[in-house]
Amino acid sequence: MQLRYRIGGLLPLVLGLALWTGCQRKAAPTTPAPVQTASVPVCHADSLLAFVRAQTDFGPRIPNSNAQKACADWLRSCLEACGTQVSVQEFESLRWDKVRLKGYNIIASFFPEKTNRLLLCAHWDSRPYADQDSDPKAAQTPIDGANDGASGVAVLLEVARILQQNTPRVGVDIVLFDLEDSGKPSDRPHAQGDEYAWCLGSQYWSEHLAYGNRPMFGILLDMVGTENPCFVMEATSMYYAPDIMRKVWEKAALAGYGNIFQSRASGALIDDHLFVNKLANIPTIDIIHYDNRTGSGFFPHWHTRNDNMDHISASTLKIVGDVVLSVVFGE
Repeated sequence: MQLRYRIGGLLPLVLGLALWTGCQRKAAPTTPAPVQTASVPVCHADSLLAFVRAQTDFGPRIPNSNAQKACADWLRSCLEACGTQVSVQEFESLRWDKVRLKGYNIIASFFPEKTNRLLLCAHWDSRPYADQDSDPKAAQTPIDGANDGASGVAVLLEVARILQQNTPRVGVDIVLFDLEDSGKPSDRPHAQGDEYAWCLGSQYWSEHLAYGNRPMFGILLDMVGTENPCFVMEATSMYYAPDIMRKVWEKAALAGYGNIFQSRASGALIDDHLFVNKLANIPTIDIIHYDNRTGSGFFPHWHTRNDNMDHISASTLKIVGDVVLSVVFGE
């Protein structure tokens, strides 16, 4: 029997590592009360929620659509408003069915003069197919992607806003990847090599990396805005960047979130961080929600029409954002 788990619609990476294990989940605190030092700023929940809503208001951010281009322009303007250098990496790639897609990776470099740098990344596109919806007739319906896409981007936009007002000891590169979620629908037969139909933006970025000062390590955020969050030690991250994962999880524990960032092993997954590790050679981990109550291993509304604002938690967004900031300002 071949077990399949998905992330952003992605097939599993077979590394001979453990499959998802059970996560003894506890409810997230209604009002986060992290243990912060005076030197570490914190995120604003209202701001985070507004950033998610602004993205979903464009409609599904699928390739070759007006919403895609409009949202790309908005994301660039948001980052430019933070007073940093921003570039848009335009590219074309072939979808699994050979349809040509236009993509936009959005790149912001904070404190470019600093030699020691961190990479923070997320994908901003949404799934073109609601192929996990309970109604089979909705399988070809694009989704809002409030959690699967917009949540990680919202955290990074809030981090960018905070970096405008606070200077860490390291430089920070924020990359918003396009075309992560356009892989083959679940009702199509899958074959070896299908994993390369996903994460097209991170593949392109990693293959065309032109850094003077390469980031020391990276953190990918994916599906980080759902209610009752649980983040475990995903095995692709542990294979390529175990020290980075432990560093982040220790920061979370010190902030009082050990019940959410759990020191439990999981199966290896294909997500943007895989290609950043393999092609760009930047040790990068994935912070991603795991839900042992669902057949997919992800949040209940994954790849359905219900991945919308009704199921986004400002508390979860703030927890993740504050943990990321504790890493950035702790370097």
